[in-house]
Amino acid sequence: MFQIKNFLENDDTTVVARLGAFTIVEWDRDVSVNAGSAQSAWFSSQMGVRRRQALCDLSTSGVTVQAGAMQWMAGDVRVATGVKGVGDFFGKALRGAVTRESAIKPTYEGTGQVVLEPTYRHLLLENVGGWQGGLVLEDGLFLACHNGVQQKLAARKNASSAIAGGEGLFNLALHGDGVALLESPVPREELIEVTLQNDVLKIDGPMAVMWSGSLDFTIERTTNTLSGSAASGEGLVNVYRGTGKVLMAPVRISDVFGAALADA
Repeated sequence: MFQIKNFLENDDTTVVARLGAFTIVEWDRDVSVNAGSAQSAWFSSQMGVRRRQALCDLSTSGVTVQAGAMQWMAGDVRVATGVKGVGDFFGKALRGAVTRESAIKPTYEGTGQVVLEPTYRHLLLENVGGWQGGLVLEDGLFLACHNGVQQKLAARKNASSAIAGGEGLFNLALHGDGVALLESPVPREELIEVTLQNDVLKIDGPMAVMWSGSLDFTIERTTNTLSGSAASGEGLVNVYRGTGKVLMAPVRISDVFGAALADA
C-alpha cells in the first residue's frame, strides 16, 4: 500500500483534466527557481507557460508510453517492452523511423501509478473511439495511450506531392477504444475544429494537429497548373477530403515546436 502527498493537493498545482487512466496536472507557478530566473519564471507563468505532468492510474487501464517519458512510479507496476517478436520489433522500428516516435514504447500494467516527465507543452486527452476511422496525428505529438489502443501507419496517397512539399509519407494513426495522451504546441482552447461532411479543407502549411482517419489526406497544388500556382502566390497545400473532422492550430506547428525546443 502507498500514499502520495503534496502532489495533486499541492497549493501550486491544479488538476486541469481527467479521462480514463490519465490525470493532467498543471503547476500554477514554479518556485524551484533562484534569484536570477525568478523574474522570467513569473512572466512565463502569467502567459500560460507552465510545467504540466500526467499521472497514469493503472488500476483503470494499462498504458503505453513514449520511451523515456516516465519520471517515477509507485505501487504494483509491471513494465514490458511491448514487443511480441522479431517481426513486431521491425514493424515498430519502421513506424518509429517515419513518424519521429520512439521505436519501442514500454507498456505499464498493474494497480499502481506512473507519473510522466514534466513538459512545457500542452497536454491533450482524446477519446480515440470518438474519431471516425481512428485518429491520425501530426509527427511528434504522441505521448501515451491506453494499452487497448492500436498504433498503425497512415500513408499519404500522393507520395510525389508529399516529398515536393517537404512532408513525410506516413503519420501515426491510433485505432480502437481508449484514451490517447498527446503533446500539443498550443492549448486545447486555441485549436480550431473543422467538421467536414463530404467536403474539403485546404491548409497552407503544417497546421493540422490531428484529423479523422476517414479523411483522404493529400498534398496538392492550389490550382491545376504550375503557372496558376505561381501567379496566386501559393504553392502546395494540405488537403483533407471526405467526412470527418480536423483540429488545427492557429500557427504552424513546426514554428511552435521549434521555438519550444530552442528554449529548452
